[in-house]
Amino acid sequence: MNTTDTAPEQALEWHRAGKGAALATVVETWGSAPRRVGAQLVVSGEGDMQGSVSGGCVEGAVVLEAMDALETGHPVMLEYGVSDGDAFAVGLACGGTIRVYVEPVGSALAEDILDNLVAARAARTPVAYEVNVKTGQRRLTSNGHTQRFARDRSGFEDDAQTFVAIHNPPLRLAVVGAVHIAQALVPMARIAGYDPFVIDPREAFGSHARFPGETLISEWPDVAVQQVGLDTRTALVLLTHDPKLDDPALHLALRSGCFYIGALGSTRTHAKRVERLQEAGFEAADIARIHGPIGLDIGASSPQEIAVSILSEMTQVLRKGA
Repeated sequence: MNTTDTAPEQALEWHRAGKGAALATVVETWGSAPRRVGAQLVVSGEGDMQGSVSGGCVEGAVVLEAMDALETGHPVMLEYGVSDGDAFAVGLACGGTIRVYVEPVGSALAEDILDNLVAARAARTPVAYEVNVKTGQRRLTSNGHTQRFARDRSGFEDDAQTFVAIHNPPLRLAVVGAVHIAQALVPMARIAGYDPFVIDPREAFGSHARFPGETLISEWPDVAVQQVGLDTRTALVLLTHDPKLDDPALHLALRSGCFYIGALGSTRTHAKRVERLQEAGFEAADIARIHGPIGLDIGASSPQEIAVSILSEMTQVLRKGA
């Protein structure tokens, strides 16, 4: 699922406030469905909604079905497609088909399971929510589903009955070097669903005037990344060109599970970087994790274009494991 969504948290809040809540989850898609499997919408008993299962195409119909489900206390499987007259009437005319599973909180989805799910998300602990849509069995687990966690991919198991919703921690981006490229990259990354922060001990660079509203850390990069941690949902981008700043953070990154490591610099600069890492005892396989020169080769020249190339490469690595 898109873990920037806060549907589980909102569902728990509305349920505990006595408003009632039903979680609607996209469990299957075909064709040009507008949202990926795992996307969620939460609906209150008063008709409030948060999140999305179709980018606006069928939300109105899902809200009505969810409110009915809250009345009955039973989960319901919905299907919308372009060939369905009712679906066409609510706007799904893009040629896709989606199935949406609606679970009333309390009667179908137990409050304690939802509470534990929300706690795991808050602790940045990857967790899978399993539900058998035939038997109604539900549980949370952090075991198994290795490929699903790695690819952030929810979906049905081979039995076609057990749906697995992957709840990975939100994506983060650690940018070392508050340079012009960072000024373009940080807002782009936020739009793409990342929680970015900028690390630079040079106060003239890492100022709120240059990065309004962003999280700035004025520690040395190795100290900063140790404070925030580098996990499998974190990308590290090094933009300073200065080995004194980049290398200590790079050493920590190569010993971490962060999914992306990118370093700015020419081919010659990267060759010198590789030599330093070899002298520091890093193996070739570790060093090969670094994307340097950073970004996809799209002919970028301006800071903004380089930022686009970096974010594109991050997306490629995240989704394809390139």
